[in-house]
Parts: sequence; C-alpha cells; structure tokens
Amino acid sequence: MKLLNILFLCLFSTSAAIAGPGAHGPNGEHLDAPAGSVVADAGPRIETFTESFELVGRLQGNELSILIDRYASNEPVLDGKLEVESNGITASAKFHADHGDYAVDDEKFIQALSKPGKHPLVFTLVAGNENDLLEATMEVNGSDIDHGHSHDDEHSHAFSLKGWATWGAVLAIVLAAIAIALARRKSSSGN
Repeated sequence: MKLLNILFLCLFSTSAAIAGPGAHGPNGEHLDAPAGSVVADAGPRIETFTESFELVGRLQGNELSILIDRYASNEPVLDGKLEVESNGITASAKFHADHGDYAVDDEKFIQALSKPGKHPLVFTLVAGNENDLLEATMEVNGSDIDHGHSHDDEHSHAFSLKGWATWGAVLAIVLAAIAIALARRKSSSGN
C-alpha cells in the first residue's frame, strides 16, 4: 500500500507541472513549454492598451509578433484586420489561427524596425464592428535582435518538448495502473 501511495504522489506531481495548451504567464511566456525553451527577453517588446483592447508585441527573427486581447475580459481578438505604421512605412499583419497571434513579416518594415533607436508605432485594428488605434514606441538596441529564430521555430520547438512531457505523464499513469493491479492481486492472493 505504501508503494501505491508513492506512485499516486508521483502521478499528482507530474500532472500539476504540465500547463494547459496555450497558457500564458504575466509576461506573455508560454506556460506549457519547458522552462528552458522560453526566452522572455529575446527581443524588443511593446505593450499598449486603450479602453477596448490591449496589445503586446515582440520583434524577433524576421517578424513582429502581436497578441491582442479585449481589455475588460482578456478575451483574445481573433481573425481581425491589423495594420502597423512606423515612420511612414505601413504593413499588414497576418493572423495565425494556429497560434492566435498576428505577425508582420514585411521585409522593408522589419528592416526599418530592426535598426537601433526608438520607433513610434501606430496599430489600426478592425475587429468585427469595432475599430481602434493603439500607439506604442519600441526601443531597439543593437544587441536586441535575434535573427536566428523565427516564430514557427519557437512554437515547433516548444511543441516537441511538450510532447515529451505528455508522454511522461502517460507513462506515469500506466505505471500507476500497473501498481494498482499488482497491489489488488497481492491482497486477494494473501486472503
């Protein structure tokens, strides 16, 4: 019976360590990715909000990745239209349904935004019948830009490691089931 209690404790501690898919922490980091794979300060970030919406963006690799939520409820704004303007250059953001974010990958826009300095940004959002302008300034230092990783690389890496964590949880459940079966078999043969 002592072995059974130990196995249940191991199973409980394993399941508590795995966050739900898409869970985000207070700094926008993925909680379902292993601790070693998330780099919270991998590139320049911006945060801004209005009465209706809040926006968080990060310049990393060859794109500006943007998450938008409703300010009052934190409900994600999915499949809207988003344009970004900075220093006379305008670019459209593409919505990634698989990640729930918007991404600007216009080469001219990203090159201009990647230069060291302060870059004023104006975001024009159209979400259903609502529209809004959000403004922010992104400060870029020369060492801020990580050109070695793309948005898809980061998510596929996190997914592959998350897959291993899922298999570990499945293995713990199978081991617990075997321990229960052995404990019942031993107690029934001992009577």
